[in-house]
Amino acid sequence: MSGHSVLQLPVPALEEWVRVRHAHYDGGFVSADPRFGHAHVTALGPFDPDPSAEVLATVSSIAAATVPVRTRLADVARFPNGIIHLVPDPDAALRDLTARLVAAFPAWPPYDGRFGDDVQPHLTLDAASGDVDLASTVALLGDVVPVVVLLDRLQLAWWESGACRVLHEWELGTAVP
Repeated sequence: MSGHSVLQLPVPALEEWVRVRHAHYDGGFVSADPRFGHAHVTALGPFDPDPSAEVLATVSSIAAATVPVRTRLADVARFPNGIIHLVPDPDAALRDLTARLVAAFPAWPPYDGRFGDDVQPHLTLDAASGDVDLASTVALLGDVVPVVVLLDRLQLAWWESGACRVLHEWELGTAVP
Protein backbone atom coordinates (compact mmCIF):
# COMPACT_ATOMS: atom_id res chain seq x y z
CA MET A 1 0.00 0.00 0.00
CA SER A 2 1.55 3.30 -1.04
CA GLY A 3 -0.76 5.68 0.81
CA HIS A 4 -1.71 6.23 4.42
CA SER A 5 -4.58 7.64 6.41
CA VAL A 6 -4.47 10.51 8.89
CA LEU A 7 -6.91 11.90 11.43
CA GLN A 8 -6.61 15.63 10.78
CA LEU A 9 -8.24 18.95 11.60
CA PRO A 10 -8.62 21.00 8.40
CA VAL A 11 -7.65 24.69 8.49
CA PRO A 12 -9.68 26.39 5.73
CA ALA A 13 -8.06 29.79 6.31
CA LEU A 14 -4.74 28.42 5.01
CA GLU A 15 -6.11 25.92 2.50
CA GLU A 16 -5.29 27.85 -0.66
CA TRP A 17 -1.74 28.66 0.46
CA VAL A 18 -0.91 25.07 1.41
CA ARG A 19 -2.64 23.67 -1.67
CA VAL A 20 -0.43 25.85 -3.90
CA ARG A 21 2.69 24.54 -2.09
CA HIS A 22 1.53 20.96 -2.70
CA ALA A 23 1.01 21.77 -6.39
CA HIS A 24 4.50 23.30 -6.51
CA TYR A 25 6.11 20.04 -5.33
CA ASP A 26 3.82 17.26 -6.54
CA GLY A 27 0.47 17.90 -8.19
CA GLY A 28 -0.51 14.32 -7.38
CA PHE A 29 -1.07 15.43 -3.80
CA VAL A 30 -3.57 18.10 -4.80
CA SER A 31 -6.92 16.51 -4.10
CA ALA A 32 -9.99 16.87 -6.28
CA ASP A 33 -12.08 16.32 -3.13
CA PRO A 34 -13.27 19.82 -2.10
CA ARG A 35 -13.49 18.74 1.57
CA PHE A 36 -9.87 17.55 1.71
CA GLY A 37 -7.74 19.50 4.18
CA HIS A 38 -4.40 20.11 2.50
CA ALA A 39 -3.91 22.67 5.29
CA HIS A 40 -4.43 20.77 8.52
CA VAL A 41 -3.22 20.00 11.99
CA THR A 42 -2.63 16.27 12.37
CA ALA A 43 -4.46 14.73 15.31
CA LEU A 44 -3.11 11.21 14.70
CA GLY A 45 -1.26 9.74 11.79
CA PRO A 46 -0.66 7.41 10.28
CA PHE A 47 -3.93 5.77 11.21
CA ASP A 48 -5.78 2.55 10.46
CA PRO A 49 -5.99 2.31 6.64
CA ASP A 50 -9.09 0.11 6.78
CA PRO A 51 -10.99 1.02 9.96
CA SER A 52 -13.82 -1.16 11.16
CA ALA A 53 -17.25 0.20 12.07
CA GLU A 54 -16.19 -0.06 15.72
CA VAL A 55 -13.06 2.04 15.11
CA LEU A 56 -15.09 4.66 13.24
CA ALA A 57 -17.65 4.74 16.06
CA THR A 58 -14.88 5.34 18.58
CA VAL A 59 -13.44 8.19 16.49
CA SER A 60 -16.94 9.62 16.14
CA SER A 61 -17.43 9.51 19.91
CA ILE A 62 -14.09 11.24 20.55
CA ALA A 63 -14.89 13.93 17.96
CA ALA A 64 -18.34 14.50 19.45
CA ALA A 65 -16.81 14.95 22.91
CA THR A 66 -14.19 17.43 21.64
CA VAL A 67 -15.04 21.11 21.82
CA PRO A 68 -14.03 23.00 18.66
CA VAL A 69 -10.53 24.43 19.10
CA ARG A 70 -9.79 28.13 18.69
CA THR A 71 -6.08 28.77 18.15
CA ARG A 72 -3.78 31.39 16.70
CA LEU A 73 -1.33 30.54 13.94
CA ALA A 74 1.46 33.10 13.70
CA ASP A 75 4.85 31.68 14.65
CA VAL A 76 6.79 29.88 11.95
CA ALA A 77 9.25 27.26 13.21
CA ARG A 78 11.39 24.42 11.89
CA PHE A 79 11.66 20.88 13.22
CA PRO A 80 15.10 19.20 13.23
CA ASN A 81 13.98 17.10 10.22
CA GLY A 82 13.51 20.29 8.16
CA ILE A 83 9.72 20.56 8.26
CA ILE A 84 8.75 24.23 8.36
CA HIS A 85 5.47 24.74 10.18
CA LEU A 86 3.11 27.04 12.00
CA VAL A 87 2.83 26.62 15.76
CA PRO A 88 -0.73 26.72 17.17
CA ASP A 89 -1.10 28.86 20.29
CA PRO A 90 -2.60 27.70 22.51
CA ASP A 91 -2.08 24.02 21.75
CA ALA A 92 -3.31 22.26 24.92
CA ALA A 93 -6.65 21.21 23.40
CA LEU A 94 -4.86 19.79 20.36
CA ARG A 95 -2.43 17.84 22.54
CA ASP A 96 -5.39 16.54 24.56
CA LEU A 97 -7.20 15.35 21.42
CA THR A 98 -4.10 13.49 20.25
CA ALA A 99 -3.64 11.93 23.71
CA ARG A 100 -7.25 10.69 23.73
CA LEU A 101 -6.88 9.22 20.24
CA VAL A 102 -3.61 7.52 21.19
CA ALA A 103 -5.24 6.10 24.33
CA ALA A 104 -8.11 4.72 22.22
CA PHE A 105 -5.81 3.40 19.46
CA PRO A 106 -2.45 2.41 20.98
CA ALA A 107 -1.57 0.37 17.88
CA TRP A 108 -1.26 3.67 15.96
CA PRO A 109 1.39 5.80 17.70
CA PRO A 110 1.79 9.33 16.30
CA TYR A 111 4.20 9.40 13.35
CA ASP A 112 4.93 5.70 13.96
CA GLY A 113 6.63 6.69 17.23
CA ARG A 114 9.52 8.44 15.42
CA PHE A 115 9.32 11.58 17.56
CA GLY A 116 8.70 10.09 20.99
CA ASP A 117 5.95 11.07 23.37
CA ASP A 118 6.06 14.84 22.89
CA VAL A 119 4.06 15.19 19.70
CA GLN A 120 3.93 18.89 18.86
CA PRO A 121 0.78 20.10 17.12
CA HIS A 122 1.63 22.00 13.95
CA LEU A 123 0.49 22.95 10.47
CA THR A 124 3.09 21.93 7.88
CA LEU A 125 3.98 24.69 5.44
CA ASP A 126 7.09 23.50 3.63
CA ALA A 127 10.33 21.55 3.86
CA ALA A 128 13.74 23.14 4.19
CA SER A 129 16.04 22.77 1.20
CA GLY A 130 18.70 24.75 -0.62
CA ASP A 131 15.97 27.14 -1.79
CA VAL A 132 13.58 27.03 1.18
CA ASP A 133 14.22 28.18 4.73
CA LEU A 134 12.35 29.96 7.51
CA ALA A 135 12.91 33.39 6.00
CA SER A 136 11.75 32.42 2.51
CA THR A 137 8.66 30.72 3.93
CA VAL A 138 7.79 33.75 6.06
CA ALA A 139 8.21 35.94 2.96
CA LEU A 140 5.93 33.66 0.93
CA LEU A 141 3.31 33.75 3.67
CA GLY A 142 3.17 37.53 3.50
CA ASP A 143 0.10 38.73 5.34
CA VAL A 144 -1.58 35.28 5.41
CA VAL A 145 -0.61 35.01 9.08
CA PRO A 146 -1.24 35.70 11.84
CA VAL A 147 -4.68 34.15 11.73
CA VAL A 148 -7.04 32.95 14.44
CA VAL A 149 -8.85 29.78 13.40
CA LEU A 150 -11.62 27.61 14.76
CA LEU A 151 -10.91 23.93 14.15
CA ASP A 152 -14.33 22.33 14.12
CA ARG A 153 -14.01 19.15 12.02
CA LEU A 154 -12.01 15.96 12.26
CA GLN A 155 -11.29 14.17 9.00
CA LEU A 156 -10.07 10.69 8.28
CA ALA A 157 -8.09 11.58 5.16
CA TRP A 158 -6.29 9.32 2.71
CA TRP A 159 -2.90 10.62 1.50
CA GLU A 160 -1.63 9.06 -1.70
CA SER A 161 -0.43 10.67 -4.91
CA GLY A 162 -3.37 10.82 -7.27
CA ALA A 163 -5.84 9.60 -4.64
CA CYS A 164 -5.95 12.12 -1.75
CA ARG A 165 -9.47 12.26 -0.35
CA VAL A 166 -11.62 12.42 2.75
CA LEU A 167 -12.79 8.98 3.86
CA HIS A 168 -14.90 10.15 6.82
CA GLU A 169 -15.56 13.44 8.55
CA TRP A 170 -17.02 14.37 11.92
CA GLU A 171 -18.05 17.71 13.42
CA LEU A 172 -16.43 18.44 16.74
CA GLY A 173 -18.52 19.05 19.83
CA THR A 174 -21.75 17.39 18.80
CA ALA A 175 -22.14 15.41 22.04
CA VAL A 176 -25.13 16.45 24.11
CA PRO A 177 -23.95 17.47 27.62
